[in-house]
Amino acid sequence: MSKLSRWETVHQFMKRKDLQFKKDQSLISMKDIGRRGKHFFNREAWTFLPQHNLKDKVFIIERLKKVRFDGRLAYRKFWKKDDIEYRLGYFIKGRIRKAKGRWVWGQYCPLIPLPDFNKLIAKAIKEKTILTKL
Repeated sequence: MSKLSRWETVHQFMKRKDLQFKKDQSLISMKDIGRRGKHFFNREAWTFLPQHNLKDKVFIIERLKKVRFDGRLAYRKFWKKDDIEYRLGYFIKGRIRKAKGRWVWGQYCPLIPLPDFNKLIAKAIKEKTILTKL
């Protein structure tokens, strides 16, 4: 990441990530809760929304489709290929050490002000990130 990205605005960041997601066709992997396996998803759609009262925080909701898994899953009997799941997260500008000034994935569950939550869900439905019919 260049030094220039440290001064990237929230809108420049969202545009860059949107282009990156469109270009990047790789699978997303996540550790299983049992730590003996991994889940692999395709990111099918996403919606970004900056927090209204914090210029350095961007919420994201992603529609993910299950592709495969490796290893042992804690809840294997509930795993089904092509199931759709949603991930809610956020990016924030780091404040310490190497992350200072850089956009980083939020480490903890997102806390969202009510107006932003409602707006994010409405926007995700409008953009068809959230499917309302199967």
